[in-house]
Amino acid sequence: MATIQGDIISNVKIDLKNSKYATGRRKTSIAKIWLMKGSGKISINGKDYKDYFKRANHKMQLLRPFEILNETSSYDVRGDVTGGGLSGQVGALVHGISKALVMFDSNLKTTLKKEKLTTRDSRAVERKKYGHRKARRSFQFSKR
Repeated sequence: MATIQGDIISNVKIDLKNSKYATGRRKTSIAKIWLMKGSGKISINGKDYKDYFKRANHKMQLLRPFEILNETSSYDVRGDVTGGGLSGQVGALVHGISKALVMFDSNLKTTLKKEKLTTRDSRAVERKKYGHRKARRSFQFSKR
């Protein structure tokens, strides 16, 4: 059932009693995930995930937690993601989906933890230092 709110179409309706909520983070992206039993619909920021992510590797990365568990069409996902670029957003969504799956069934934790999907990837961009061109790259040395 699709509901229209302005230009945003929400394909997945939230049933708060039967859904699990989790937050995922990666780089500067934050994803809010609502996961519920369903038919396998994934909507991100009101769009279908195939429309939101154009690159094939982003789509594969997003479906990875479900493929590991062999449950690609068992859950409906509604995600709201902000900040960062697309690769950071995919990482945040995967982290949130994995945490929500563990809330549904705690037996899945060992499988997802082996693949390092429940752990937040804390790597972020190193800050630029003064006297340097980038974080570590110096200006070209000139003798004369």
